[in-house]
Parts: sequence; structure tokens; C-alpha cells
Amino acid sequence: MDKQMHYGKDHKYIPASSIGSGVGIEVLSDLYLYTIQIVNIYLYGNPATNNFVLIDAGMPHSADKIISVIEERFGANAKPNAIILTHGHFDHVGAIIELVEYWNVPVYAHQLELPYLTGEKGYPEPDASVEGGLVAKMSPIFPTEPIQLGNKVQALPSDGSVPYMDGFHWIHTPGHSPGHVSFFREKDQLLIVGDAFITVKQDALFQVLTQHKEINGPPRYLTTDWQLAWDSVKKLVTLNPQIAVTGHGLPMSGEELTNDLQKLVREFDTIAIPSYGKYLN
Repeated sequence: MDKQMHYGKDHKYIPASSIGSGVGIEVLSDLYLYTIQIVNIYLYGNPATNNFVLIDAGMPHSADKIISVIEERFGANAKPNAIILTHGHFDHVGAIIELVEYWNVPVYAHQLELPYLTGEKGYPEPDASVEGGLVAKMSPIFPTEPIQLGNKVQALPSDGSVPYMDGFHWIHTPGHSPGHVSFFREKDQLLIVGDAFITVKQDALFQVLTQHKEINGPPRYLTTDWQLAWDSVKKLVTLNPQIAVTGHGLPMSGEELTNDLQKLVREFDTIAIPSYGKYLN
């Protein structure tokens, strides 16, 4: 491993999976979702052109699986133009160093997320005391130490554009993490959400295992600013997305998405915000 790049000392395989693990969904002709254990990665780009990016980088020790999924969709030795991150939590950067070394591609993240990706700052400890289920209770084992990507990571352009994703712009959606971003394409109102909201109750083990579809706020055990998280969902609902893909759970679209997202905004304090937990204001 490149000595300039390294994970935190707490980087390790996490023994958690779901019924959706190993399943791929072609959401659109240029957007492919693949579930790695309990988290989604996305491949954006047309397989006919071989120009594509990887959005988020899965769970720890999943690099071989991600590479095989990409080669199955884009051909042998295919490599993305870049890796674009919604944020830097362990389940979204779990295989990133191996992937960057294998492909030698740049990584992009929001300016406020860079300290967690360049060895400067670790994320706050997960809140095992938060209202929720068994996933929340097991969250202390989740890695939070900063990873070091060195000069391989850089800030997303300040003009809101997204490298190699024509037609998309990034939207700052903090709350779950300081530099969390979502990506929106106006022509078909496609929203790549990250964890600003999700479509499964991520803190409850049964819902995670079965992937029961249910719109929810960001994962409770790693969300540290609930007012910002609510403000971010309010920002996203004004876009009137028609297709939404999230970091956890199944895609949503059409009337179901519109109605559920409006309900989430109205009732965020009861649906998303826990009744108790150390990160409540």
C-alpha cells in the first residue's frame, strides 16, 4: 500500500449484511446501483462509451468485488475517470485506498469533508445510546479515525459542477457529516442523495437485513447535527426530484417519492430525529 495513503488504525471488516447485498439495479441506462453488504455504490456513465465515475467506495475490504462489478458492466480493465464521494464515513470510503492504487484516479469530495480524508480529523464517535435498534447498538465498532488520501483527493469545484458528470450539480447537504453532498440532474430530476435521507431504517437490524423500503432521515448513530440534517432535506424537497437513489435502501421514484419526501420534511422531528441520544441539540 502506498505509504502516503493509509486507513485509520480502526479500519476493519464489519460483519453486517442485508438481503440486497450483491444485487445490482440498473436505475437508468447511465446509472447502476450495486449493494455492498449494507451500503450502495453507484456507477454513473454509459457502458457503450466506457466513460464513467464511481460514486462512493463501499465497505472495508470490498475492493475486489467493486472492481469485478465494474468490469462486468464496462469491460475488462475498465477504470473510472474519478471517484466522487458523497461523504467520508467508513461505509462510503471502505475500499477507496485499494481502488485509488489500482486505478490511479483522483477522488473528489466537499471542501469541509477533506480533513477526514487527509488524516487531520476523525469523525465523532458513533452514538450507541441513540434511540434505535441493534445496528445503532453495534455502532461503536464502526471505524471513525481519519483516512489519509494525500494529494489523491481534492475539493469539488466551487461552481457546483461535478467532474465527469455533465448535467449534474452538487448540493451541500450537511448534518450527517459536515461536508456531505448530494448530486442533482435537472433534465430528468435525478437525485443521488447519499445519506441526507435514506430509504431504509438503518439503525434497526431487521429493516437493514430485509431492506424494508421506508423513507427515513440519515443514519442516527452517525448524525451529529439534526437541525442541519432537517434543513438539508428541506433543500432537497424543493428540487422536486422524480428519481432518488440513496446510500442505504432501494431507489424511489414518482408519486411515492414525492409523497414520502414531503412527509419526511413535515414530520422530520418524529420520523428522523431520535427521542434521545448524545447528539441531540
